[in-house]
This record gives sequence, C-alpha cells and structure tokens, in this order.
Amino acid sequence: MADDATRLKAPGKAPWGLLSLLILINILNFVDRQLLPSFANFIKPELGLTDTQFGLLTGLFFIIFYAVAGLFMGMLADMTHRGRLIAGAIAVWSLLTAASGAAKGFVTMAIPRALVGIGESALTPAALSLLAERFPPRQLGLAAGLYYLGVPIGAGASLLVAGYLGPVLGWRNCFYLLGLAGLTLAAVMLFVRDPRTRPIHHKQPGLGAQLKVLHGAIKASPALIATMAGGVAIHFAVGAASFDQLWFVQERGFERAEIAKITGLLTVVGGVAGNVFGGFAGDWWQRRFGSGRPMLLFWMMLALSPFLLAFRIVSADSPLFYVGVALGVFQLAAFYGPTFSTVQELAPISARATVTAFYVLCLNAIGLGVGVTAAGWMVDLLRKAGHAEPYSVALLTFTILSSLAIPAFFLAGHWFHRDKARLALVDGVQTIH
Repeated sequence: MADDATRLKAPGKAPWGLLSLLILINILNFVDRQLLPSFANFIKPELGLTDTQFGLLTGLFFIIFYAVAGLFMGMLADMTHRGRLIAGAIAVWSLLTAASGAAKGFVTMAIPRALVGIGESALTPAALSLLAERFPPRQLGLAAGLYYLGVPIGAGASLLVAGYLGPVLGWRNCFYLLGLAGLTLAAVMLFVRDPRTRPIHHKQPGLGAQLKVLHGAIKASPALIATMAGGVAIHFAVGAASFDQLWFVQERGFERAEIAKITGLLTVVGGVAGNVFGGFAGDWWQRRFGSGRPMLLFWMMLALSPFLLAFRIVSADSPLFYVGVALGVFQLAAFYGPTFSTVQELAPISARATVTAFYVLCLNAIGLGVGVTAAGWMVDLLRKAGHAEPYSVALLTFTILSSLAIPAFFLAGHWFHRDKARLALVDGVQTIH
C-alpha cells in the first residue's frame, strides 16, 4: 500500500511493453553519451583538442550539468507526469546532440555537450520509478538490469557507428542523424500513461520537502550509503575509460576504425551478458541467501579483478587483452540491476525518483567526473614528463582505484535486509497517518 503522497493505479497491461520502450530510449541515451568518446580519434585531431580538453568535454562539463540537473529532475519526476517529462527531455537532448555536430572547436563543442546533460538527466530517475511501480519486488532487479541494457548496447552501437559509418558519413552527420532519431522517440513517449494518480485535493510536496526525505533516507540506511559508495568507486574506472579508444590506437597499435568495430561488438556481447546475469542472478541471490544483491557484486568483482588488471598490462596480441575488454564491460553491466534495484527498495515510496537521481548524481559528479577529468590531466602530465605510455599508467591507476567498490558492496549486502525492514516500518507508519 502506498502512502498518501503517491497513489498507484493497478497496472492494466503487462509492464513489458513499457520496459521495452524505456530500454530503446536508454539505448539512444547511451549512444548519444558515448558518441564523443567513440569518435575520439576523429574529433580530437580535427578540433585540435588536448587530452585535458577532451576529458572536460566527455567528463566535467557534461557531468556537472547532468548530475546537478538530475537531482531536480528526480524530484520533479516524483511530483509530475513522468511520461511527458521523459518526452520533453528526449527532445531537448536530441536537438543539442544535433548542435554538437556543428562544432568548430573546444568552446562550440563544450556548450551543447554541457547542456545536453540537462535533458539526459531526467530519463533514469523517472524511468526507474515507473518500473518500480509496475514490477513486483521479486522482479525488480531483472527489470532494472534489462533497462540498463541501454549501456552496453548503446555504447557498443556508438562504437559501431564510429567504425562503420564514421569513415563513410563523417562524424558530424552521425550526430545529426542521432538527433533526428531522438525526436522520433520523444513523440512516441508522449503517449505513455503514468500509473500514479494523485487526489485533486492533495497538496503537492515542494522541493524542500523532497530534499528532507532524501536526507532522511540516506541517514537512516547504511546499506544505501554503501551501495552508492560502491557504484561511485566503479565509475572512477568507467570515467577513465573515455580514453580507451585513444589508448588502443596510440599505445596498442590498432587502426582507429577497426578497433572501434572490435570493441563495439565485444561491448554489446559482454554487456548484454552482464545485464542479463546481474538482473537474474541478483534477484535469485536475494531470494536464496541472507544478504542483499550487492553481495553478489562483491564476489563477482573479487573474481574478475585480476583479469581487469592484467588487461591494462598485457600486449594487444595476448588473449587476455580481448578477454579483459569483454569482462570489463560484463562487470559494469552486471552492476546496474543489483544496485539500482537495491536503491529503489531502500528508498521511501514517495521519493524513489529523488533518491535514484541523487545516486545518479554521485555516480556522475564524483565517479565519472573524477575519473575522466583526473585521467585526462594525468595523461597530459605524464606526456610532458616524457613517459612512453601515459594512457596505460592512467587507466591502470583508475582500475585499481575502482576496487574500493569491493568492500563497499560487501557491507551493502550484509546490511540490506536490516535496513529494508526498518524502512518498511517507517513507510507503514506514514501510510497509517
């Protein structure tokens, strides 16, 4: 039973159609987000960018707007029609993506790429809160994992676009086409109904009230804090990986279009496997054992870490190199379902989108922001010092740093059921009053 602030319609249709549409939109979202790193070997020399500037474009400039706006978008999603909010967001980021294709230098690329983050920030908080109201708790990890198929398929598709269409159409035309595709999906999203209804006499909560609920939810749940901390640590390496395509070409000797094709295919295959595994296995783990889904991630990262470290050290002709590419994507993709469903279950019903938005803010502003910005700065510093392989050193450093997620997920899994039981009591009291 929901509280007074959030009343739900009983789902009339199976939720899989809504999930399919949101997966498609999230794929578009990540194609858009990863297109700049995927075209790094095309865009960086044409616009005359330094590694620090490239890091700012793919990291800090985008992330500041994305993360900060995302928190307000999350609160807005808890107070308004989420289908129309998502539709408007898609239209905004699609128009700005098209504008990115007309960039002539650092500044003219920075402005639209920063602002596109505002549009993209509305999607995940609204989408996951919609799914949490359509799917039962026993399937929530699977639903979140499938929604996050957008990461590997979108990232992989952006690499395939760079590898196959880039040499034919040019990177600018690819940005224009992506903007047009987004506008089409925005029109479709306008027809999606929101299962939540509010009584006419009910006073909408303000932003201040939502922030208080957010603060209370975080303060009351060590498992929620540990889950978020683990996600941030993983994203240190994800941010630094924006330089992967440059690393492949400049320090591992690949041709730029060819390695984009190879890594694009490995990203799709490894990522889809990871998303499906994380979704199914996370739900199974939570039903089967006395710990939460993040404990599964603890054991998975413990097993995969040696391979991911070796990947950054071995030569490109070693089988471990390609295994490392696939396993790195697998690990990231498997992370989404267990952690985002955990956040949904540990958030108050009336603020699920707000808490999700805060988590996304932390992942991006701290994890990705530090990873990509500091990695770009480190590469430039090492290059000036005459280091032969600056990308390798920077990427290995942030891979090691991301291992901080291992103890964080152990604690999150250990504390999950205790914190969920405590939240159930609080939500029950709020419902009665």
